[in-house]
Amino acid sequence: MEITLTFGIALIVALVGVIPPGLLNMTAAKISIKEGHTRGLVFSIGVCVIVVLQTLIALVFAKYLNNHPDVVSILKRVAFVIFVLITVYYLVIAKKTDNTDVEYNVKSKKSRFFQGLLLSALNVFPIPYQAYMAITFTSFEWVHLDPIGITTYVAGATTGTFVMLYIYVFFFEKLISKKIKSQMGMNFTIGIITGIISIITMINIIKEL
Repeated sequence: MEITLTFGIALIVALVGVIPPGLLNMTAAKISIKEGHTRGLVFSIGVCVIVVLQTLIALVFAKYLNNHPDVVSILKRVAFVIFVLITVYYLVIAKKTDNTDVEYNVKSKKSRFFQGLLLSALNVFPIPYQAYMAITFTSFEWVHLDPIGITTYVAGATTGTFVMLYIYVFFFEKLISKKIKSQMGMNFTIGIITGIISIITMINIIKEL
């Protein structure tokens, strides 16, 4: 049960992190459209190899921070403000700035796998994001940073990333055909999720007072 919960949490956390259109998922979508689904998936596998390493680094960092509660307390307050601002953006501001016409020109003739490795390595956001989320769920004792817990969390995060990239690879064209509806729905979903994370963070901060 504990392994299933850890895997599920990591999968959802990773899904949320990759939902917003960004360099990695949009590149995967463009490769799929121009060169076929197979090459899009090869690119996605390259991305996920780096995600494994990034998540491991994040969990090591989280384990270190758990032994320094003063630093964690400050980070939680900073993270709370950030998640509240993100929630306000996606629920209020993003409604007025709907724009899904994103173009990424993929010119590299090298292996899409290595391109996925490179672009994923340049994207360092998952490290602080996963570290903070791991600290949050560890404080609730939903996740344990022992060898089994770390292995399970890494597997869940990697699976979640691949699933979202898979959705972009196979369903991006259908999504943009209904761009206004899908974008508004995506913004609302992200806003709700980050709002929930904000509430969890606030509860965590109150518990420490």
